[in-house]
Amino acid sequence: MIKSVQLSLLIGPIVPATAPRPVMDALARVEVKTDDTGPSGFQIEFSIDKQSPLQILFLLTGGQPLLFMRCILVATVNGVASVLIDGVITNNHIAPGDKGSNSTLTITGRDLTALMDQSNLSGFPFPACPREARVALLLAKYAFFGIVPVIIPSVMVDVSLPIDETPGQQGTDFAYLRSMADEVGYVFYLQAGPAVGASTAYWGPQIKVGPVQPALNLDMDAYTNVENLHFAYDQERFKIPLLYVYNQDTGASIPIPIPSVTPLNPPLGAIMPLPTNLVPPDLKPFREDAAKLPVSRAIMLGLAAAAQSAEVVTCEGSLDVSRYGRVLGARQLVGVRGAGPAFDGLYYVKSVTHKIKRGEYKQSFTLTRNGLTSTVPTVAA
Repeated sequence: MIKSVQLSLLIGPIVPATAPRPVMDALARVEVKTDDTGPSGFQIEFSIDKQSPLQILFLLTGGQPLLFMRCILVATVNGVASVLIDGVITNNHIAPGDKGSNSTLTITGRDLTALMDQSNLSGFPFPACPREARVALLLAKYAFFGIVPVIIPSVMVDVSLPIDETPGQQGTDFAYLRSMADEVGYVFYLQAGPAVGASTAYWGPQIKVGPVQPALNLDMDAYTNVENLHFAYDQERFKIPLLYVYNQDTGASIPIPIPSVTPLNPPLGAIMPLPTNLVPPDLKPFREDAAKLPVSRAIMLGLAAAAQSAEVVTCEGSLDVSRYGRVLGARQLVGVRGAGPAFDGLYYVKSVTHKIKRGEYKQSFTLTRNGLTSTVPTVAA
């Protein structure tokens, strides 16, 4: 059980400031969704009267979204601050009240990737630059917003001579960053925090290792800290990607299965299902163009595809932060207890949705792993 939960809102152009008291008094509801590989989004709902400063702000902007109006939401639980999101407003909507009731102003926004998704700079050249250098150059433009790049070099760092080929940007900065990550089986996302006003731009392989968050306890009397958990097991989802390598000496193509278990994606379930595609009709490459790609790049793409298809166990649930005692974070590991021997153990937190209103802070979440039965004897309480 926790003793205190405090929500802080910072809002303003470029460098946000703490919201004034009238704005916080009008705050009715907050929802923030964080996904493991995609952009994060938020929605803030205000209950305002006719004299509210929020009414004036809405009129001054002509009802248009304030793209450069930055919003930071911070939840402080038992003295520990967690930055839920650092983003900008992309849309707003107002519903006038009826019969003397207050109006409802709803602000919708997205993390700072919205700023990277505005200008289409297709054709901008990057001569003699590997992907990692291009990523660094693109992210350098957003250092003013407190974005710190974390770039993991791929196993295939290729640099083409300008006389042979000059890479050019395709689409917006965000689209190009995502496409370069897809080309080598990587992910790109922004992680708000840990300091207020700072974000981490991660470009690298998806990582499913690290510190384990306190366990989610189900049906354990006074130790229960979740409202519900629902598990699903989809064996048909598990497919091992096949990579065909052409042997010039024999003139034959040799199929190479790509494993779903790597040091960055260890097995979280002890009993994994049998792959459903290793029978003659399904012995197809995981990508039609895989044979034309360099072997190292094709292997990286295969590892990413294998990690996604191995998530055969899915858990969806919800919790009350006042019972859990802290904020459950996405892109991390968490333990589960009390669900039975088949589903207890460690899971990867794929997505989390924060739902906050006065006197209530709840989270809904999705967990995944690659098999049944725990690989560890105990999980952190």
